[in-house]
Amino acid sequence: MNDYYYWQSDVPNLGDSRFSNQAEINNFSASFATPEDIFESLRFQPGIVDRFSWIVDDYVALENAFQGIRLSNGMEFNLYTYQTNSNNVYGVVYYVIPGSDAEKKGVLRGMVFSSINNTQITVSNYRDLLTNAASINYALSFANFNAGDPILNGTEINLSKEQLQENPVAITKVFDEGSKKIGYLLYNQFANSFDGELNASFGVFKDNNITDLIIDLRYNGGGSVRTATYLASMINGTNTGKLFSQEIWNEKVMNATAPEYFLNNFTNQILNKDSNGTILLDEPINSLSLQKVYFIITAATASASELVINGMRPYIDVRLVGTKTIGKQVGSVTLYDSDTYTRNGANLNANHTYAMQPIVLEIKNANSENNPDGYIADDYLPENFGREDGIIDLGVLGSKTEPLLNKAITSIIAGLKSSTSKNFSFKDKPLMNSKSEALFSQEMYIEEIRN
Repeated sequence: MNDYYYWQSDVPNLGDSRFSNQAEINNFSASFATPEDIFESLRFQPGIVDRFSWIVDDYVALENAFQGIRLSNGMEFNLYTYQTNSNNVYGVVYYVIPGSDAEKKGVLRGMVFSSINNTQITVSNYRDLLTNAASINYALSFANFNAGDPILNGTEINLSKEQLQENPVAITKVFDEGSKKIGYLLYNQFANSFDGELNASFGVFKDNNITDLIIDLRYNGGGSVRTATYLASMINGTNTGKLFSQEIWNEKVMNATAPEYFLNNFTNQILNKDSNGTILLDEPINSLSLQKVYFIITAATASASELVINGMRPYIDVRLVGTKTIGKQVGSVTLYDSDTYTRNGANLNANHTYAMQPIVLEIKNANSENNPDGYIADDYLPENFGREDGIIDLGVLGSKTEPLLNKAITSIIAGLKSSTSKNFSFKDKPLMNSKSEALFSQEMYIEEIRN
């Protein structure tokens, strides 16, 4: 933390002169009950300034999460309180991971549930029923929406959680709309183990000579900065070698590192290596030469997703459809207990699996801009979970009639920005979003530290 934490100079206990020897550090550490307590004490204004630093006791689970691997039954949902009884809670399914237990057993987007194991979901029990370690298997009782006061309809499905790896390149389609050929990509995580699949999607777009592009980031909480750079390079290949984004680390790191290490340039080649330097993927990027791109965004859109939006803005016309992103302009790196803080560093401590994921950088575009308040849609349209008009209308993802995709296609055909009012005051926000609640779901990280 003294070496790499972004706010190192703002935390007295991380000061270079705070401790004069290892014994003083050991005495300081001994005053805390757990490693988590030490870590939390070193964060700068947690939840206010530093909103995103983590410590974990299982770095294998962390590494898996970065590649879309987690314990899941494949059902992503929002929770809401009942319209007339605010103690009772119901869920609305908004996404089902292909190949998951939920998909195999017939769970669909838009379905409503209100009971787990014949127990009504409430404000006080929803975490125990849905998210704790004991909730691996459960019986889900579905209901009719009934304008926010659901009534059980007799449908029950037993779901099981398993180690599941989601392919984030979820839907690739091309729509023919008169003189327009519109490419559509639903992309759910910047996971570098799927960079080949992402590049293949752009191969489809390239082969079909698309004229316009919609990238759906509505459920994408972020991920790898390198993959974000690849995606930006796929959107417009005429910028190869130009600056996509620039990183700002703490003063100690900046002073000790060559300036070029902090610059991420557009590229025409994917080159991914593992921690031992073995090449995992080496292939040319399937790039387009678009001068405009549409992104679908929601309150679940964060970090690396926002980086692509921001990084493209100095070069092409960026249009946003949906609501408003989270606002995460900072990134992290995994620090392990080894001499070099890396996974394969000398003397990696085999007695525990703790690792830290502290914020180590702020990231900006070529114009030195970012937006910690999030990005606001040009064409405002929230997903309709039925809280305003009493009717759920989520549509089918990837269908031209799905409301947000339809709005983006309509905007492309019209060639104009919508004048829709940007009223971001929701009548009812979710009590919980299952994907946003998952640990590490809204990370932006780099694969290596700056030495």
